Amino acid sequence: MGSLAWRFDEKERNYINEVLNSGFCSSTCGGMNTLFERKFAEIIGRPLCISFNSGTTTLHASLRALGVGYGDEVIIPCLTVISCMNVVLYCNAVPVFADIDPDTFCIDPDDIERKITERTKAIMPVHLYGTVANMTRIMEIAKKHNLAVVEDCAQCYLGTHKGKYGGTFGDVGSWSMENSKHITTGDGGMIACDDEDLGDKIRKLNCQGYKKATAITGKIRSGKDVFRDPTYKRHSCLGYMFRLPETSAAMALGQLEKIDWFVGLRKQMALIYKEAIGNCDWLVPQKVIDGESSYYTYALKFMRDDVTWQEFNAKYMENGGDGIYSAWVPLYKEDSIDDCKNFLTEIGLKDRIKTFDTICPVAEKIQPTLMQLTCNQKDIAEMTVQAEAMVKTIRYFS
Repeated sequence: MGSLAWRFDEKERNYINEVLNSGFCSSTCGGMNTLFERKFAEIIGRPLCISFNSGTTTLHASLRALGVGYGDEVIIPCLTVISCMNVVLYCNAVPVFADIDPDTFCIDPDDIERKITERTKAIMPVHLYGTVANMTRIMEIAKKHNLAVVEDCAQCYLGTHKGKYGGTFGDVGSWSMENSKHITTGDGGMIACDDEDLGDKIRKLNCQGYKKATAITGKIRSGKDVFRDPTYKRHSCLGYMFRLPETSAAMALGQLEKIDWFVGLRKQMALIYKEAIGNCDWLVPQKVIDGESSYYTYALKFMRDDVTWQEFNAKYMENGGDGIYSAWVPLYKEDSIDDCKNFLTEIGLKDRIKTFDTICPVAEKIQPTLMQLTCNQKDIAEMTVQAEAMVKTIRYFS
């Protein structure tokens, strides 16, 4: 695939120029961030949206705002990006790994329930590859056990479950705008929630605990005079610097105005892959239950014993395909786990490092077979190249 510069046009440039032409004076009140947040809220259907500098800091702030702290447990899928584990550790809490559903590849609600203990504080389902996890069951479990829910929608813009968007079921929905996502600012993130008190906490964590910052606005001053008073106290709580820069918010606003088009292109590519794969029974696509995927990627299981994953990918690329991406290894198998064990030991939780000795048999069986086909093609011509490459590759190995 060629350059992805096609994703950007005059919409982004005009908004960015608006910020530049202001001399960044709007950075003191977050004017472009406010526009972006309001537009996101309008689209997703949650009243409170707060922009962040990454989809990792969104998860971190969400857990902190929901009260996750020392020694608490947060249940996460074992098959996901490492950020989901790391943010739990950032809170001095303990990640607990749940297995995945063999067909949807998302977190298995039954294993969530098996992993709940008296220390469990929250559940973090991940809407993997654009497919919303079984939020009906997950919310039933959360309500039964009085647990908070943070939905990681990093790969899932406008994906649905039973007619609702992913990110609108739990206490918090979290999105990423890293460069591979449906919309991008290079890096960035967004949180959506309904509860204003929770939103106030999230916003203050977002911007160094400024007391003027609220769920509604990141505006921390209405004029300069207040900062000319030597007795003025600016901060009401501990916070981080997780704000999205104004130029990035400007870019995000331009991207967001094209979100239906971006998601539509990915859905079109997914449909073309489906047609190309046809009746091939050894390529098994991710199953979408009671909803629609937004197809961050087109994910499938490669079910051949006589052909290696690598051989299939090499032939696919030889035939003109973009190349196939693999899934992460289960988190507890990552090389960083020794550091994680040391961290828990250093903070007095040595008895809890057994969390990294988890075995999730479904994920361990399926992960080596998973293939992610790219869905970020700009037009039917590029999509056709991928489809033809897939047809040729399947035919070669049949």
